[in-house]
Amino acid sequence: MGIVVADYRELAERLQTTRAKGRTIALTNGCFDLLHVGHVRLLQAAAREGDLLVVALNSDASIEANKGPGRPVVPLAERMELLAALRNVDFVTSFAETTADELLRTLRPEVHCKGTDWRAEDVPERATVEAYGGRIAICGDSKTHSSTELAARMQEGGSSASA
Repeated sequence: MGIVVADYRELAERLQTTRAKGRTIALTNGCFDLLHVGHVRLLQAAAREGDLLVVALNSDASIEANKGPGRPVVPLAERMELLAALRNVDFVTSFAETTADELLRTLRPEVHCKGTDWRAEDVPERATVEAYGGRIAICGDSKTHSSTELAARMQEGGSSASA
């Protein structure tokens, strides 16, 4: 079971200890607002990229700024608790900014993992990761899964089944 560390600045100290032992850190970030199989597959693949997996969640205000009113559907504390319960996750933290640049500069994971809906060259934090010597890894299921589409289908009363 993962450990929830609300302030990522506090997590940075713990990660230094991990690095001192020669272990590598993989990090993925996102809303994780409505969990679906794409998230599970991303987390499984991201966990294989390092010795330790950190999942960084956008805060409620950050999600609302990125996705609009009515989001998130699930509040931050519940999202953090749920993700920490997954076996592939070592730490869960959150960030209030709309991008993960400051979080990445602070935590400096060796590998920044993004889902297959991204291309490495299009990851918004790419320059930040490369500046400190990290790398981008595209992980997970080749099929695109979308929480936004799932939420829209649910509001319309449609099927929640993936196509």
